[in-house]
Amino acid sequence: MASLASRAIPLVRTQPSRISTRLLSTTRVARQEASPNLGTVPPAKKPVGAFRGGIVGFLFGFSLASSLAAYHLLEEYKLASAALQASVEELQTSTQKVSAHVRRIEAVEKDLKALSESSATKEDISRVRAEMKKLYDGLHVEFLDLRAHVWGIQEDVHALSKKNSTTVRLV
Repeated sequence: MASLASRAIPLVRTQPSRISTRLLSTTRVARQEASPNLGTVPPAKKPVGAFRGGIVGFLFGFSLASSLAAYHLLEEYKLASAALQASVEELQTSTQKVSAHVRRIEAVEKDLKALSESSATKEDISRVRAEMKKLYDGLHVEFLDLRAHVWGIQEDVHALSKKNSTTVRLV
């Protein structure tokens, strides 16, 4: 063991011998000059404890994460708002188109109602058809009577033309 102790590094440090060197700040000229006033030395900062540093770090991280989440939430809100606005505008244009179609349909229905009021019914058509048939039949009878009369005149003219002695004068 003694050999181990002799080999071990001694725990006590020995002071190095002083070397006589002269530093620049200890010279006589440097001491006589007035040192400029550089201000007061700031007090040394206290080291932040582990617990206090953990709380500050947690609060900093939480505030950073919450601000980032708020930023993303605001962006999503803007996108959703823009999409909603676009759908509202699209709904408005489609509503205007539907309103225009409804007005056209109402105008067509109004015209149809006016036409149906002024048009004839089946009974009116059958009554007019019967009158036309009677009128046609009456005209046909008169035509036949006139034809018979013309035929009779034609026979008379023919009979008179066979007679040589008779002349026909038309005035």
